Amino acid sequence: NIGNKQQPAIRVGFFQLFRFATCKDVVMMVVGGVCAVLHGSAQPLMLLVFGLLTDTFIEYDIELNELSDDRKECVNNTIQWKRNYTAPILDIEYEMTLFAFYYTGIGAAVFLLGYFQISLWVTSAARQVQLIRKMYFSKVMRMEIGWFDCTSVGELNTRLSDDINKINDAIADQVAIFVQRFTTFVCGFCVGFVKGWKLTLVIIAASPLIGVGAGLMFVARLTGMELQAYAKAGAVADEVLTSIRTVAAFSGEKKEVQRYDRNLVSAQRWGIRKGLIMGFFTGYIWMIIFLCYGLAFWYGSTLVVDTEEYTPGTLLQVFFGVLIAAMNLGQASPCLEAFAAGRGAATIIFETIDREPEIDCFSEAGYKLDKVKGDIEFHNVTFHYPSRPEVKILDQLSVAVKTGETTAFVGPSGAGKSTAIQLIQRFYDPKEGMVTLDGHDIRGLNIQWLRSLIGIVEQEPVLFATTIAENIRYGRPGVTMEDIVKAAKEANAYNFIMDLPQKFDTLVGEGGGQMSGGQKQRIAIARALVRNPRILLLDMATSALDNESEAIVQEALDKVRLGRTTISIAHRLSTIKNADVIVGFEHGRAVERGKHNELLERKGVYFTLVTLQSQGDKALNEKARQIQKPSDFCRASIRQRSRSQLSNLVPESSVPINTIPDDEDEEPIEPAPVARILKYNLPEWPYMLFGSIGAAINGGVNPVYSLLFSQILATFSITDPVTQRREIDGICVFFVLVGIISFFTQMLQGYAFSKSGELLTRRLRRLGFHSMLGQEIGWFDDHRNSPGALTTRLATDASQVQGATGSQIGMIVNSLTNIGVAVIMSFYFSWKLTMLILCFLPFIALSGGFQASMLTGFAKQDKQAMETAGRISGEALNNIRTIAGLGKERNFVEMYEAQLDAPYQAALKKANVYGACYGFAQCVVFLTNSASYRFGGYLVKQEGLHFSLVFRVISAIVTSGTALGRASSYTPDYAKAKISAARFFQLLDRVPQISIYSDKGHKWDNFQGNIEFIDCKFTYPTRPDIQVLNGLNVAVKPGQTLAFVGSSGCGKSTSVQLLERFYDPDHGRVLIDGHDSTHVNVPFLRSKIGIVSQEPILFDCSIAENIKYGDNSREISMNEVISAAKKAQLHDFVMSLPEKYDTNVGAQGSQLSRGQKQRIAIARAIIRDPKILLLDEATSALDTESEKTVQEALDKAREGRTCIVIAHRLSTIQNSDIIAVMSRGLLIEKGTHDQLMALNGAYYKLVTTGAPIS
Repeated sequence: NIGNKQQPAIRVGFFQLFRFATCKDVVMMVVGGVCAVLHGSAQPLMLLVFGLLTDTFIEYDIELNELSDDRKECVNNTIQWKRNYTAPILDIEYEMTLFAFYYTGIGAAVFLLGYFQISLWVTSAARQVQLIRKMYFSKVMRMEIGWFDCTSVGELNTRLSDDINKINDAIADQVAIFVQRFTTFVCGFCVGFVKGWKLTLVIIAASPLIGVGAGLMFVARLTGMELQAYAKAGAVADEVLTSIRTVAAFSGEKKEVQRYDRNLVSAQRWGIRKGLIMGFFTGYIWMIIFLCYGLAFWYGSTLVVDTEEYTPGTLLQVFFGVLIAAMNLGQASPCLEAFAAGRGAATIIFETIDREPEIDCFSEAGYKLDKVKGDIEFHNVTFHYPSRPEVKILDQLSVAVKTGETTAFVGPSGAGKSTAIQLIQRFYDPKEGMVTLDGHDIRGLNIQWLRSLIGIVEQEPVLFATTIAENIRYGRPGVTMEDIVKAAKEANAYNFIMDLPQKFDTLVGEGGGQMSGGQKQRIAIARALVRNPRILLLDMATSALDNESEAIVQEALDKVRLGRTTISIAHRLSTIKNADVIVGFEHGRAVERGKHNELLERKGVYFTLVTLQSQGDKALNEKARQIQKPSDFCRASIRQRSRSQLSNLVPESSVPINTIPDDEDEEPIEPAPVARILKYNLPEWPYMLFGSIGAAINGGVNPVYSLLFSQILATFSITDPVTQRREIDGICVFFVLVGIISFFTQMLQGYAFSKSGELLTRRLRRLGFHSMLGQEIGWFDDHRNSPGALTTRLATDASQVQGATGSQIGMIVNSLTNIGVAVIMSFYFSWKLTMLILCFLPFIALSGGFQASMLTGFAKQDKQAMETAGRISGEALNNIRTIAGLGKERNFVEMYEAQLDAPYQAALKKANVYGACYGFAQCVVFLTNSASYRFGGYLVKQEGLHFSLVFRVISAIVTSGTALGRASSYTPDYAKAKISAARFFQLLDRVPQISIYSDKGHKWDNFQGNIEFIDCKFTYPTRPDIQVLNGLNVAVKPGQTLAFVGSSGCGKSTSVQLLERFYDPDHGRVLIDGHDSTHVNVPFLRSKIGIVSQEPILFDCSIAENIKYGDNSREISMNEVISAAKKAQLHDFVMSLPEKYDTNVGAQGSQLSRGQKQRIAIARAIIRDPKILLLDEATSALDTESEKTVQEALDKAREGRTCIVIAHRLSTIQNSDIIAVMSRGLLIEKGTHDQLMALNGAYYKLVTTGAPIS
């Protein structure tokens, strides 16, 4: 346990991963393990055969040599002759046939063992993983809602797919392969020590050097230094993209691109360094290997030739035994990573499986009352959400809801209305106090039974992706079709359902996407009614609808409320007026209750809501006569809330806005043509040329090795000791040479390609960033282009692209020279044998590639199989509240388990295929050897081929074949690179709708600042269903101040954004000095506008630099900065700071107070010397004192400029030339303060009640 203490992340021991194994699984794993051990010992076994084979060849050759010598001297030396006839020459063909059988036998055994070892382990893992999935999902569905608040749905989905796959990887084939490789490692050393301990020790002495190299290389590869080096540039990109509106307003794009480029240098330097280090270590490892070869053969040959302790065969057995052992130990290490990953993943999953839910919806405990009246009462309930314990949502709430009455909860967002409803459903338990039903604490009641009494209709009703009838049936198990029809009729849904072609069998689509809002609502109401509930909860049930559907849904609700306890949360008066009791909420307390008229007299919360709302409604109704279907987006002062509590902590996945683009999310992208990628890499051609030369030499190393190796064998059959010694020394020196050359060429290859790749990456990052900043603002609203997504795109996509150029070319050149040299060499020495082996080459290459891809595992295919199950789990987890409310957790668990069957069957099938492939890949080499040595023996005998050539040809082609296979497996990067490049080019090729970098468009000299909005209509591109401006008409003359007032969401800020040309209106025009804004040059227009927004965005640099940001078109002197600061009432405060104007403001200006930030922003706007000044709630976020100072600064800044003010505080607006009151994208009143007061309209009401206009 001591080891586990330091890493709290992994709290699961390796053998605990198998805690869900049945006896059958254990048996399978044991048998598989035994097979793996036997398989592991096969390679060392083959070495024994190989040693004997070599000895046979050499013996034969020596005899041949003696014979040929004897012929010369046979005249006098008859005895020799006689002796020779008596010792018949070795029958090499017969011997080779025998060896061929050995090889084939071992090959067949390997095939079977490999098959069983893999398929048994994979099968047992599949069974266990299926069990884990079932247990995990059913446990998750049992968890209380509070647990879901603290765990994001996305995370749970990844855990269900990726993390469980990781466990699968850790308990499946990897274990078997690890056992096999480890056995090979042990057996290899055993062979070495048994056959020749001296040589083994010598080789072992050198092996730590290889280990050190490999270990260091691993470290060098894994350190995220590049990413850290990129972090600085990444921070710049992130900062710029998050504050893109500010950058655009002050046209700082070009400046930012340069700043980004400056920061890319360090990332580039690290990338090149990494390439060099990698090259160095690869070269180092190759060099050490060749030096080891040299040493082993030199020392081994002394043992063979001088002391005659070993036969040449023994030398090979020992040498290859140790080599194979070392290699297998290296290959076993990736398995350990898989085990660690699996244990890490299992930690969280097993903890969840072992966790007991606080509110267990599957439990049978608790009372079920015989008769339910339906009196609900809150007694001093205090509550905060588990995900945000610091915020009190309900504070000593006491409310009584009487049976059969309709109670309406009203109040501003976040006052705790929805929370109260969730406590009634017992999604949460209150921290203090209690909720009672008919006097019983609901914690004592059975959960499923309690929830079955309650029908709930939410603001955004969740429908499941099935038919309408099924959706209604979710309300209560076992309802008849008559009940469904009856409920549909009550919910006013029957008629529209019957109009659909498939009637009740119509599919509603993912999340109900095929239905309109009103239709979804009515289906949800029918689903609530079919339960025949005692208690009906309506959470803003009609707020998301347009007027027409609202009326219909409202009528349906009024029908069904009779005789039930109903609690309705609403913001629209029409829905609340006829409630029996209205309860006003504020700050988690019920502050008032009574009927509509009583509450109006109290002039409290309710009154404020009512006044604001009736005003906007009037204006809209007049407009509605001209427009067919207005969208009521900004409903009353209270912005559409609901879900506000949740949406802060869980990204809502069922909000319809996002579901539409999600389908096209991954648009199929054509991989980019390599030619185009190379075009961007053109300037680096010298690097690529040198890199390719290095790669070519590296490719030639493998065949050269086999040449030397066979040369050594040939020396053993030389009878003259002196020449023999000389040959051997020469060859060993040659080994050393090859090692040193390969060290330098590997370094050259690594450095050259990393240099060209990094330069390409930097160029692409700069271009990509440049074109991102050139896009129109609407493009950034798309959730796919959120700053996070864009920064990762810059960080990862750009660096992946280099996988398609440099290193890829290196890889190809390397493999080609490798194969080319090997084949040419082999043909030169013996074309017949080469032809035979070439038949096996494709299989060998396949097996090499297969082994390499096996390490990466078969995860991809599993993913597809898991998709349907994933869809069910995703739907269930996203809509857990709805499911809990309907008490349908069990159904979903059953559906999920049913879906798991297909992937499970697929996994079993895969186990067999995979096992067979693995067995085949392992035995191919044995078969090749068996065939080629047999044929080699024939050639040696019949055609007098020298035996060393047999070895030369075989080893050359077999090694290059496996190398080829490995190389082919390094190409996944390549495909990834092409896709990344395509994504990048898509960005580079996109033509923005509002072009920033172009010189097109009007510019004129005497810019006046005359602004006119003519009948502007506008919707945000990401929310096409919500009309923000509905035909806005307003004009400002030069030097005038225009103030916009109105509730939030009525389009005040939008009109400012149209003026800045962040967007263009869909309909109507914005005229500036009589020019249509769409024809004005964008940088020119923006250079005339200064903007101070509510939350001013500052950049992470000094105060002076932030002020200079106001005008990026010229160098600004310090005097100008100071005079601007004085105008903005900022100078004195800056001089009091220790570093004065060089003070760093921190990220997003976090080092300063709000008032200070505001004044810097004002100074920044003043330094532009703009003709038009836009103040978007510039003082609303300040306290009274700083407001005064800032207000003074603003009044100074306004002199002689056209000014548009958006404000909520009346004090800021009173002295404007024109005050425009807006509601729902329309102008309802305009005039000066006095004129509007005289009108007695909306403005008057706001001023007199003193209600904040929010």
